[in-house]
Amino acid sequence: MERFTISLDEKLAKEFDELIRARGYVNRSEAVRDILREKLEANRLAREQAPDCIAALSYIYNHHERDLAERLTAAQHEHHDLTVSTLHAHLDHENCMEAVILRGPTAAVRAFADSMMAERGVRHGVLNLIPADVNAGKRHHHGHPHHPGGPDHPYHVHSRPKS
Repeated sequence: MERFTISLDEKLAKEFDELIRARGYVNRSEAVRDILREKLEANRLAREQAPDCIAALSYIYNHHERDLAERLTAAQHEHHDLTVSTLHAHLDHENCMEAVILRGPTAAVRAFADSMMAERGVRHGVLNLIPADVNAGKRHHHGHPHHPGGPDHPYHVHSRPKS
């Protein structure tokens, strides 16, 4: 663990302490670490130095829009290599929200998310990307009893955030 000291003016320090209390941090160090991770990840993504990512795509859509639910589901199936899981929630009699967990090459994840959000009837789409190390090209098996590794028990992929 490396330590460093920073100096803040009194007003900024007070605002920072209010922020860390509001977010439930135990101390300033934990809050600073999270802020640094967030900025480093954003920098990697902005500079396209994150070849792989894990992501959450969320959007709201009107399920009465002609064939929209079927188009969204078909797109997820067409990109099953990127789509890990989908959560579907009914908001009211017309609107649904979906959250799609994605994993894979950052450019492919962005392109897929953009195409989903561009579907007519999809509203309020947001993509949250996190740079990650993804062993997508490797077959991985731990030998757990519930993953015997035979043809009926596929290997799985690990994803680890970069920072």
